[in-house]
Amino acid sequence: MEKSHRHKANRRSLLLITSVAVMALIGSVFLVGARTQATIDITVRNNTQRQILHLYLAAGDPNNWGPDQLNGSTIPPGGSHVLNDVACSGSTIRVIAEDQNGCFVYYNASCDADQTWEITDAVTPDCGG
Repeated sequence: MEKSHRHKANRRSLLLITSVAVMALIGSVFLVGARTQATIDITVRNNTQRQILHLYLAAGDPNNWGPDQLNGSTIPPGGSHVLNDVACSGSTIRVIAEDQNGCFVYYNASCDADQTWEITDAVTPDCGG
């Protein structure tokens, strides 16, 4: 009878270990399949003769801009500003800079690594005309 009892206990232990292993495997599949939201830093360098008054981000829809990221600050000619820990859930996020004349320039930042956007006078701004 002792042998039969040990055999049943071993089967229960094996069943428990197998169940835990299967649950762990299922959980890891869900973790791998879950999409994590990356964060990146974006450095904006203003190498123009114009002052940048506003800086916006548009995730997903490039026409759906979020709030001004400069919060009342500006980026003077020759200056720079770093946007830290920008939430980036897609492959790119659009960065929009507005200058003192109300004109805009655009940059699509890749979400796979930190980015540096150098705005130069060679870029033709969108002044709505």
